[in-house]
Amino acid sequence: MTLRIAVTDPTALRKRCEVTTLRTTYGEPAYEDGAVIPATSWAEITDETAHDLTATAARAQDTTLVELVKPPEPADALATLTDRLGDPDALHLGQATAPAAALTTTPNHETGGHRIGLHVDNWDRLPYAEKHQGRRRLCLNLGPGTRYLLLGDLDIRAICRAVHHDYADRYPHTNDLRRYVESGHLVLCYRFRLEPSEGYIAPTELIPHDGSTQGQPEPSTAAFWLGHWPRGVLPSLA
Repeated sequence: MTLRIAVTDPTALRKRCEVTTLRTTYGEPAYEDGAVIPATSWAEITDETAHDLTATAARAQDTTLVELVKPPEPADALATLTDRLGDPDALHLGQATAPAAALTTTPNHETGGHRIGLHVDNWDRLPYAEKHQGRRRLCLNLGPGTRYLLLGDLDIRAICRAVHHDYADRYPHTNDLRRYVESGHLVLCYRFRLEPSEGYIAPTELIPHDGSTQGQPEPSTAAFWLGHWPRGVLPSLA
């Protein structure tokens, strides 16, 4: 398991985390063919799983960690907040609104808005050997609805190694994830509940991810930044 969650209370993590598997889509109107999405109903995680997700975080590089966070400032102070998080070059990526009851949230506007499913970002355009050193994404849920963070349990480098013999010369890509899942490999998907004013800092260049509002009656707007932040710059949710 390569997914690492930096929390101090695995019991609190259990209360906001569930797990399922992933599958690929074909002929589904909302999605690109080959998109990777949650496959079945969600199940509560066990104490053992919560421990596994958190046990190795202390020894991990900050650039590979997922943190569930809650800023102390209100939403209208976000610009000031990000100035104080330790990266003066952090990039504000903007905001995006997800409709209610969306299994995944990210569309591809170049293909008519079809959703792309779980994916990895490529803002930093890093090759295999450097992919784990990319900037992390800060996301804050501005509401009004609850949303989820979806994360695969394998990083894209492990997936790239499995599908390419020349992986060291590659730029790990969402297409590698799609090929890996389509070929029958098991990938677990965890979802983490985020109420309004809660958020995450995650290595979205490294870990397959997406948002979700599945089962939620209200839409959710999220604000996003990209930066090199050390662990612990915002209070933890768990």
